[in-house]
Amino acid sequence: MDRIQDKTAIQTEIDSFANQDVYVHLETTNGAYATHTNEKVMTVGAFMRNARISFERGTIAGTNPYRIGLKMEHGWVYAEGITHWLKDEKGRLLLSGHDNLGRLAVALQLSKEPF
Repeated sequence: MDRIQDKTAIQTEIDSFANQDVYVHLETTNGAYATHTNEKVMTVGAFMRNARISFERGTIAGTNPYRIGLKMEHGWVYAEGITHWLKDEKGRLLLSGHDNLGRLAVALQLSKEPF
């Protein structure tokens, strides 16, 4: 994965998935990191994989880290804290956010096929 340097490149990739059925992987976590260093910190996370959606507009905003929103007919998919990206050999757009130690905090991935 590469650190995001150019929002325009990411916007182009997001746009290539708009107005069609796509599969989404969305994950947030502070995982076991939180309780290993401070047992008073609550562990939180969310996980969704292979949800099929269609979005009419997708946007990357902010300054590193970035926010990405996907506007659907009846709502939004939203991820905040995105720092890295990769368009893999299968054409999937893999976006992620990592903390200052490199640990995963958020992932938003788009694919035309199930993951």
